[in-house]
Amino acid sequence: MTTHRLPSWRPGAARDAILRFLDEIDDVPLEDRVAYLDNDGTMWCEKPQYVQYDFFVDVLRQRSTEDPSLAKRPEFAAVLDSDVTAISEIGLATIAGALAALFDGRSPDEFAAAVDDFVARYRHPSYDVTIASVVYQPMLELIEELRAHDVTVGIVTGGGTEFVRRVSSRLYGVPPELVVGTIIGYEFTRDDEGRPALQRTVSLMGTANEGPAKIANIQTQNGRAPLIAVGNSGGDREMLEWAQSSPHGGLAVLIDHDDADREYAYQSTAATFHDTEPITAVADRLGWVTVSMARDWEHVFAV
Repeated sequence: MTTHRLPSWRPGAARDAILRFLDEIDDVPLEDRVAYLDNDGTMWCEKPQYVQYDFFVDVLRQRSTEDPSLAKRPEFAAVLDSDVTAISEIGLATIAGALAALFDGRSPDEFAAAVDDFVARYRHPSYDVTIASVVYQPMLELIEELRAHDVTVGIVTGGGTEFVRRVSSRLYGVPPELVVGTIIGYEFTRDDEGRPALQRTVSLMGTANEGPAKIANIQTQNGRAPLIAVGNSGGDREMLEWAQSSPHGGLAVLIDHDDADREYAYQSTAATFHDTEPITAVADRLGWVTVSMARDWEHVFAV
């Protein structure tokens, strides 16, 4: 067995299954060699909360300093106070809509600049490291191995597409056009000099990019079905099933967060709907490749 491939992956059934699959796709047409990797919890750490949530909270704190009246709105007060009970009572959908509205009427460039500013200052709340340091090293190696087999790699996120598009090139080498996620609406307008311009709105184009919506959004935003899919939660189930059903014989890989010592130990669930079955049980039943962080990864985070 070669060791220069997937060097942060320990020898075992998961590593063997992935390499064996890739070594047997020479007959698959290049245009059908497509892999979609979920982002939160698959490419980078999603605990103690989503990175994109931290971004919007950071923006809210800045705006509240400029305009203290914002902090008096119930949905913003709950977020600023980290009041889990209040957030639950108000509802995640309302909270998310209120946070998204912080950029209502702003241009794509203004949003991009805010993301860049946040990323430059970001420190993980538990590990006190940069955003690049909470990316999973084994997943970066998997992307490298996929590309060695001429597989086109896309990132699929349940969060906002524009946020992940802003960081995907520098973190994963994935261009913005290969990022599929929840789409915010834009409005065509003109600037003071009459030139065409775009402004963000608070409306969503479709629904949050989880579960069946991931299938629809991959098709509408990218138009290429997966041969390979990697995820970690119930929100990725349909995407993994889609890959497994490829006419070429697909590969579905589940990342299991079972390493409390080096990361977190938890059962990943969908954020926007109730899972009817633990995703690890689904993986066992459907014959997916389950990757144990504790057993299969020699290293967890990028260095």
